Amino acid sequence: MLDIFFSVLGIYVFIAIGYLAKRTFKEQIDERTITLLSVYFLQIFLTLWGLLKHPIDSSLLLAPSLYFLIVIITLVLTFFMVKKLFINPKERSIAMVAALIGNTGNLGIPLSIAIFGEQSIPYTTIINLVNVFIVYTLGVYAYSRGSFNVKESLMNIVKLPILWAALLAIILNLAGYHPSQTIEKTLMMGAYASMTIQLLLFGIYLYDVKLQEMNRVLLAWVSGVKFLLLPLITFGVLSLVEMDSTLKGILFLELMMPLAVANVNLASLYECRPRDVTALVLITSILFLVLIFGGIEVIKLF
Repeated sequence: MLDIFFSVLGIYVFIAIGYLAKRTFKEQIDERTITLLSVYFLQIFLTLWGLLKHPIDSSLLLAPSLYFLIVIITLVLTFFMVKKLFINPKERSIAMVAALIGNTGNLGIPLSIAIFGEQSIPYTTIINLVNVFIVYTLGVYAYSRGSFNVKESLMNIVKLPILWAALLAIILNLAGYHPSQTIEKTLMMGAYASMTIQLLLFGIYLYDVKLQEMNRVLLAWVSGVKFLLLPLITFGVLSLVEMDSTLKGILFLELMMPLAVANVNLASLYECRPRDVTALVLITSILFLVLIFGGIEVIKLF
């Protein structure tokens, strides 16, 4: 538990550094440049390192399949309501997908270990893999639609090297490839640099966040979908499925994770109101610290 505490503390340290850097140097810090470096270069290392770290076991596919199914059900149920509630295309894009991109990696994996033990690692790893594909397919398309047409948004998915890196890593993993110690260290260096840059970028955007100027309907919608609708759908689906209670608990916890910083990366990359998205990540992270205790009680019902 102490290791997890210091890991979480370390996350907030890097966010604070990003915030202080922007506050000190202001316009000398170019958020766009940092975003491009992160998405088009460093996250390739993160993707390859993460997907080659553990073998992909086909027997573990039930959990990630249900994760993907629940995300799609939520997306379908909220689609028409989002179109009615939000006229602004960028707000509509954020409302459509932000709540569905949870922090299953940096927060979800260590938290699952703390609650369920190391037996959860294979499941959380492959669930995070599915989340990566959601981020760089549905996420990219939705955030692109705030500024681009349908064809351009689809092309933005294809243009991102992260998706191709993930496909390559999966093929190599299934083929039994294990990177040498030297290659693994190189990938790990890039991966940790990517995670650090993401946290710094979050802190940089946090400096310009003005909560009083944010659309309160958007804030209420994203928070409601994240912590009310999505958990209800998850509980309903899991109640209908024959599955180990521990695995149900892991799935419920992973789907309850607050918004991932990846939302900020995509919103910044496609100029889809990144400061509003930063505020949503911050607020859902704070709410999660309170609601997680209720979530643990729900997990005991499985």
